[in-house]
Amino acid sequence: MIAIKPKASYKGVFLNAEYRFYSEAFGGGFLKQGWVGYKFNEKNQIHAGLVYVPFGIQQYNSNNWFFNITYYVGLEDDHDMGFKYIHEDENFEYAFAFFKNAEELNFVGGQENNSSRYAYDVVSRNKETNQVNGNFVWKFGGHVNHRMGFSAQYGQLYNLDTKENGDHYAIALHYEVYYHDWNFKISLNHVAHNPENGEDSSNDILQMGAYGTPYEIAADFNIYTLSASRKFDINWGPFEKIEAYNDFGWMRKKKDEFDSSLMNVTGFKITAGNLLTFVDYAAGYNHSWLGGNFVDDFSTGTPGAKWEARFNINVGYYF
Repeated sequence: MIAIKPKASYKGVFLNAEYRFYSEAFGGGFLKQGWVGYKFNEKNQIHAGLVYVPFGIQQYNSNNWFFNITYYVGLEDDHDMGFKYIHEDENFEYAFAFFKNAEELNFVGGQENNSSRYAYDVVSRNKETNQVNGNFVWKFGGHVNHRMGFSAQYGQLYNLDTKENGDHYAIALHYEVYYHDWNFKISLNHVAHNPENGEDSSNDILQMGAYGTPYEIAADFNIYTLSASRKFDINWGPFEKIEAYNDFGWMRKKKDEFDSSLMNVTGFKITAGNLLTFVDYAAGYNHSWLGGNFVDDFSTGTPGAKWEARFNINVGYYF
């Protein structure tokens, strides 16, 4: 993957964009983010364009290269088309946003969303539209720093067959604690989709897409995540820092006939100048990207499926 990240600023106006190039088999090239902003003062600013969605632990609910299971249902490191207002001070952070569309690449009405995108969004015969988001974080502590937060989002799902709007919503409680070089993250998420599908389509399953290929997810579910990490200064030749971590996620689907999906990643990342290297052992149960049946792991799943895993090393050079 090659990414181009232009940034610019002038008298309170600033630009932030990122375009990524993958192989055609992995979705090709697409815009991850691209927005302009205005900084009113040191505490308040506004962003417009393809902007980061304020939901859950910011910016990542994980430490590893694979993210956590929240990413695979559109709840981590997501970007949509709209406006966002951000406030940050010593004790509080909050953001409010309105999104007209997801990562819309084709503005012709009546056509399905393209799955060649960075973050997961609803695709196929339903389209995300008119979504509002709110994220609130209370910061407190001294020797031990805490970040306790609440997030919510609500939006419509426009169906191309029935030409009617269903809806979807998500709420989350999240908490982080920092103690010296330790960090712990926990999040509790409740998600529901209520599409207005045609008679031949189930309302218990949706399609989400990214990286050129869609898959199914359950319409209603809870997700629980827990992460821990520890940083070390090592100074071994070119190696400066190492961070060890474990990220766990459990997707419990509301429909009794659907089997759960789980994910656990144990690994570390190494900093050496402009090189950042992730070394991960990622294990999944009913997880589309970690073995099994790609199409329906996050929807019906396979009862009694085996845990499957990937060992992955990713080296990134940033300049």
